[in-house]
Amino acid sequence: MRPEWSFPPEQAIEWQRQLRQQLIIADAFSPPRLIGGVDAAYVENQALAVIVVLSFPELQKITHTVATVPHEYPYIPGLLSMREGPAIEAAWHALPEEQRPDLLMFDGHGIAHPRGIGIASHMGLLFDRPSIGVAKRILRGDHAPVPNTVGAWQPLVYRGKVVGAAVRTKAGVKPMYVSPGHRISLESAIRFVLATTRGYKLPEPTRLADKLAAEAKRHRAS
Repeated sequence: MRPEWSFPPEQAIEWQRQLRQQLIIADAFSPPRLIGGVDAAYVENQALAVIVVLSFPELQKITHTVATVPHEYPYIPGLLSMREGPAIEAAWHALPEEQRPDLLMFDGHGIAHPRGIGIASHMGLLFDRPSIGVAKRILRGDHAPVPNTVGAWQPLVYRGKVVGAAVRTKAGVKPMYVSPGHRISLESAIRFVLATTRGYKLPEPTRLADKLAAEAKRHRAS
């Protein structure tokens, strides 16, 4: 495990600020063949992470991996990556090289974060993969009402800057909050989220990762 994961909060925030300067918020990737969904959970004293790998555009499941590491970092708003990052990194390295996704979707935020580097940005940068944050709730920012039509969206604005979008992925339910993580533009992030939504609120990669994380958690708790 990289030593940075044990940085105290003040040092972790400085690490975030340094990494933020390295983010590329523009399209810098080839058409993906594999898309990954990433989610994490906690069971007893362990952090558990799942990466599910789907073919694209077919969205057929190829494989998934589950990793657990000791859960040591306290909950501090804005430092979610310090709690979940070690388990996600372990899950990533458990995947064979040829099955590692070309693009990643995280149950969390990209640059729609107080310091502009949520877990999708942080891990996308460490893995050098285009990454997208797909969150159920706003961490920072405001947006205008989103029309109740699948595919409709409104910019998510924080301190006068567009950091993401509120995207209607299913009619009649609250929007998802999409933000670029690394090596992708907001427009492309929205496009991939909508291209991987199959009648549910969550896009298929993070929906399956969430389901698999819950199953793994139940299995380990039993």
